[in-house]
Amino acid sequence: MSLLEDKPTAAVTATPMRGRVRGNVVIILCVMYAISYIDRTNISTALPTIQASLHLTTNELGWVVSAFSIPYALLQVFGGNIGERFGARKALFWIALLWGVATLATGLSIGFWTLFGARVLLGLTEAAAFPTATSAMTRWVPSDRNGFVQGVVHSASRLGNAAAPLVVAWLIVWAGWRVSFLVLGVVSIVWGVIWFAYFRNRPDEHKRVTQVELDEMPDRPKSAARPPVPWRRLIPSMVPVAFVDFGYGWTLWVFLTWLPSFLGDSYGLKLLSYAGFTSVVLIGGVFGDTVGGMVSDAFYRRTRDMRKSRRNTLVIGLIGSAAWLVPVFAIHNLVVAIVSLTISFFFLELCNATLWAIPMDTAPEWAGTASGMMNTGFGIAGILSPIVFAAVLSATGWQWPFFASIVLLLVAAVVAWRMNPRRITSADGLAPAPSLP
Repeated sequence: MSLLEDKPTAAVTATPMRGRVRGNVVIILCVMYAISYIDRTNISTALPTIQASLHLTTNELGWVVSAFSIPYALLQVFGGNIGERFGARKALFWIALLWGVATLATGLSIGFWTLFGARVLLGLTEAAAFPTATSAMTRWVPSDRNGFVQGVVHSASRLGNAAAPLVVAWLIVWAGWRVSFLVLGVVSIVWGVIWFAYFRNRPDEHKRVTQVELDEMPDRPKSAARPPVPWRRLIPSMVPVAFVDFGYGWTLWVFLTWLPSFLGDSYGLKLLSYAGFTSVVLIGGVFGDTVGGMVSDAFYRRTRDMRKSRRNTLVIGLIGSAAWLVPVFAIHNLVVAIVSLTISFFFLELCNATLWAIPMDTAPEWAGTASGMMNTGFGIAGILSPIVFAAVLSATGWQWPFFASIVLLLVAAVVAWRMNPRRITSADGLAPAPSLP
């Protein structure tokens, strides 16, 4: 049976989030997602100051930047599995504690190897963060809100990504680059303490959860114990999703890595100008994340066909993003470029929440492991995209690297249209659709 396939029914009202403990859980997770992106991107803003202070070469800087991405890409599945084994309450507490220590260690670095080691530790710990958070959401959030909550938390991550340069720059001006990392490390540790104090692995363990809230989540995993991972059934379902995530991630890294350079080189903009325009473009993604999750869930509530609701949102996002990249090169005009890139990034981010919702839909009892499989595609894109883009850019200029992204987005859209992940439970392997609240 395909993923949650069912006959269309009349539209139903979305399950409430306000006035529920699960709403507070999602807010706390939003803070974590924002902190995580600040902690993983703060190095970019501080890099020139760090280079001068620690007397690093350009090659050493390259290794420092890549130190995060390699373990982050390779340990997604392992991180999600660890989070499930220990439970999201303990796992995210220790993850936040260790990534806080990694951030503190960055501020205390005395040379290349200490700085490199601190960034490796950050990549190791953050590799488990989002899959474990997804596992927590699977137990706390009704299935008709999977896309919505993924959209909200990832919008918070995009806000963190946009805020990092401003926050870190202010801290550096105020007290120096070392203090900037020390402050952010303490913030991460404080978040972990708050999470451990408030969160419980199952809603029925939380003293403030009412029976009404429990009744609104009839299809959520009830047991704290996790059955063995059904690898043979899970891998075939998640590999196509991971490829679509690779296509999405490739283009996302193009925006995050090359957009300032593209605007500066193509239109002769100065630092403040292209930094401002870059922020405008990235804000489109903040809205795209939330809208993508809401639209995907709305399709589900109307049709009760999870496969079509996720598939249609992904295809719209991928094709829309590819289409709006075309005017950037068809018309050499700054206004056209900014508008087109902003809309393209909006469509691209429609995919993010939907991709993260699919593991929750497919394998609610193993959502951490399944989301780790999916996000491995994003991690690999994070390693390859900057390298390949740079090589093609050096050989041909800006047009062909962006054209490659357009092609990859379209290929990912074809895979998204054809993929058919199957719902997996410990009860019977391929379960029918859960009842809507």
